[in-house]
Amino acid sequence: MIRIECHAQLVLKCPDGREASLSDVVPLLALVDESGSIAQAATLKGLSYRHAWGLLRAIEERLGGPLIAKERGRGSVLSELGQAVLRAQRLCGERLDGNMQALASEVASDLNRWLAPPVDHVRIHASHGYAVAALVTALVAQELPVDIKYRDGADAVSALARGECELAGFHLPLGEFRAACADTYRRWLDPQRHVLVHLTRRKQGLFLGKGNPKRILGLSDLSRDDIRFVNRQHGSGTRMLLDLALRKLGIDPDGVNGYASAELTHSAIAAFVASGMADVGFGVEPAAHHFGLDFIPAVDEDYYFACDRARLERAPLSAVIELLRSSAFHASVDRLQGYDPRDCGKLVDLEAGLSGAGA
Repeated sequence: MIRIECHAQLVLKCPDGREASLSDVVPLLALVDESGSIAQAATLKGLSYRHAWGLLRAIEERLGGPLIAKERGRGSVLSELGQAVLRAQRLCGERLDGNMQALASEVASDLNRWLAPPVDHVRIHASHGYAVAALVTALVAQELPVDIKYRDGADAVSALARGECELAGFHLPLGEFRAACADTYRRWLDPQRHVLVHLTRRKQGLFLGKGNPKRILGLSDLSRDDIRFVNRQHGSGTRMLLDLALRKLGIDPDGVNGYASAELTHSAIAAFVASGMADVGFGVEPAAHHFGLDFIPAVDEDYYFACDRARLERAPLSAVIELLRSSAFHASVDRLQGYDPRDCGKLVDLEAGLSGAGA
């Protein structure tokens, strides 16, 4: 089975027409940043010290400034330019991560149809999340063909109703906003036809710069004039939840600085805050920790897959349910900060799940 990976990378175009990829330099910069030593970074990267310096020097010449600085008592540290290059690559990758994974899955599936006997692919349309990504990784590792499309929860559920996927992933908050959010999905779901499969319980909250330089205490601070916010796209469950929470506080979402912005994944939101392009974002906890951000929890929520009851015991869904219930997959989700997989793979009656009675 062919496996495809898609990665975003920065390419430096020089005035003379030459191009230089930063794909080798950025990981080296990250290792220098972590270790404080070019020699140690080179060793960890499997390069000679001379070769590592050569890579850095070549890019420095094209950029017109140093990537590395020496500080007494600290060894080698990244210059401001070096930090900017590292942030730029991380931002590029994380902003496109969900779509790149989905594209890789689609390309691999198409090629494998020509190279292998016909098999049942599990088609997943889902709101972006780390546990969903973990499921796709586990399916690929077990050579179970999967097509993944990251999209709004409402789009995913409507695709299920039209027969365009086997699993539709969406999330619902615990507490007072659950009913309003559930109404968004209920119109496409039939209690007789559909059932929910619990994936995880997770935390959403505020992403803040390390040390919380703006002294943000909660959602009410989003109304401040000195706060730059970065938002999820229209139609996402996260943005819908945030709309409800702000209005309860008497805050007009349209008055929040940056509320009109639109990013497709939690990782992209965290990358924006980590790069200094925004002061605060809202998303799931692992994204904040991945970028070294502070996190203020705001709400717990359930993440579900909706599917057809009649297909549960047939391939490919039966294999997916078995994987979701495995101890190995539970362990992989449990390693995600703010995620609780104790009910992973549990079947939940549609109305009980939408109302929260099945939580």
